[in-house]
Amino acid sequence: MGLDLFFWLLISFPFNLTFLALTFYQVLMLSDLEADFINPYDASSRINRFVMPEFIAQGLLCALCLFTGHWIMFLVTLPVTCYHVMLYVKRKHLIDVTEVFRELNAEKKFRIAKLAFYLTMLIITIFRLVVILVYYLDMEDE
Repeated sequence: MGLDLFFWLLISFPFNLTFLALTFYQVLMLSDLEADFINPYDASSRINRFVMPEFIAQGLLCALCLFTGHWIMFLVTLPVTCYHVMLYVKRKHLIDVTEVFRELNAEKKFRIAKLAFYLTMLIITIFRLVVILVYYLDMEDE
């Protein structure tokens, strides 16, 4: 039981919180670019700095869900991980400075969809964490 609590509290929760923050930052940079508060080079470099760490962390979280036996979470995170792998293989994972305005709306919609997904994942993680804590505390009383 302690390993489940460890997984949800120290692995899944910080990962999902980080994904949510990174995606929100990327949406914010694209919104600033759209409003012409930042130049395309700065926006692209700031977003591209976090793309590969996010992809690696998403793959790591998916693998940890698989190896720890959290099958539902594994199946939920697998499509996003596969999509990230597909983007990396096709070399479309980074934002190109010269094409950023042409792809701005699509990139923004993609990141807003990822933001909604990561928010859902964070809510599921908090719910599972609370369920595990209640079960763990109830088990100690008996």
